[in-house]
Amino acid sequence: MKSSLLTKLTTSQAGFSALALRIPVGITFIAHGAQKLFGAFGGYGLEGTGQFMASLGLEPGYTLAFLAGSAEFFGGIAILFGLLTRPAAAVLAFTMLMAIFSVHIGNGLFMANNGYEYALALLAVSVSLVFSGAGRLSIDSMISARGVK
Repeated sequence: MKSSLLTKLTTSQAGFSALALRIPVGITFIAHGAQKLFGAFGGYGLEGTGQFMASLGLEPGYTLAFLAGSAEFFGGIAILFGLLTRPAAAVLAFTMLMAIFSVHIGNGLFMANNGYEYALALLAVSVSLVFSGAGRLSIDSMISARGVK
């Protein structure tokens, strides 16, 4: 009997190790997305983030700010709760690659110079979750256990 795509996406042998990644990184992505979307936590909201992106030559700035903010906010929620973790982590990995190469790469590695080290760490965790899945204590685990076909 073939497994459904949903079962393949939600099955994970990661145990609790993925949970140790999901909680802090999910919270981090939620906060960064809230900065971009809503101006929370000292962020600039869509208008300010869109203007910043446009100033970097990323057009249309407002739309790209919406996409990046949505990926981070909603992807962060998905990762935190372990819901469709692999697809959410893949979107977040792509978002971090874009951040690294469009904003940070020219500033070197270190955050003190607005470098890419932080985005690189978030990229590494996102890629790890693409491969490992959500692990235990996740919605994915509950879906997989039910054997959705």
